[in-house]
Amino acid sequence: MSRSTPSSRKSAVPKPKPGRQVATATSGRSSKSQARSASLRALRAAERRAAIVEAALEEFTARGFAATRLDDVAKRAGVAKGTIYLYFADKETLFQELLRFSLLPLIGELGAPPPPGVSARAMFESFAEVFVREVTETKRADLLRLLISEGQRFPSLAEFHYREVVVHGIAAMRRVIAYGIERGEISNKALLDYPQLLMAPAMLTVVWQGLFNRFAPLDARALLRTHIDIMFDKGNAP
Repeated sequence: MSRSTPSSRKSAVPKPKPGRQVATATSGRSSKSQARSASLRALRAAERRAAIVEAALEEFTARGFAATRLDDVAKRAGVAKGTIYLYFADKETLFQELLRFSLLPLIGELGAPPPPGVSARAMFESFAEVFVREVTETKRADLLRLLISEGQRFPSLAEFHYREVVVHGIAAMRRVIAYGIERGEISNKALLDYPQLLMAPAMLTVVWQGLFNRFAPLDARALLRTHIDIMFDKGNAP
């Protein structure tokens, strides 16, 4: 019996047919194309959503909650009114997202764990600077004034703001106060029971600027620094 030579033996792995190779390559290119298209669609959707939120901020702060119409928001955003409903169920949902989008990042910054060696005072000073720069000097202050003025007429908005922003803000304040007490920076432990006292001056600046600033301009930074001095015994605590 003659032996078959290595070249005459059949390979254990079948060679792919040319047609199958072409189909596989085409399928790969198609998958990449679909992935790119999906990525572009997601990017455009995010841009449209951001444009709607920005337009809503302008309309709500200019007209108030009751008088704002979604038609005007859509026109300012450069989209059809129906596009808004792809992202938000109604005007109230849009306003709620605006509150979350505008204010929650600030609370998150205060509530972040302190870097090693950073004092509680430094954390409050940083938050005060961010609050002045990102709230009192922007339309976010108008948004807070709008909530104060119309919250009683629209209790669901006030409830949402309390649940989604205020509760987290108070919790963050308590954590920093406890941290300051632990470090010996804060001596008055009653602040743990009334963390609202820390936020009161910041809210005062928002209200004052809306009502009285043209008569008596208020230096928000200096006011908040003075308040922090009082909290920390004029900065003389160890």
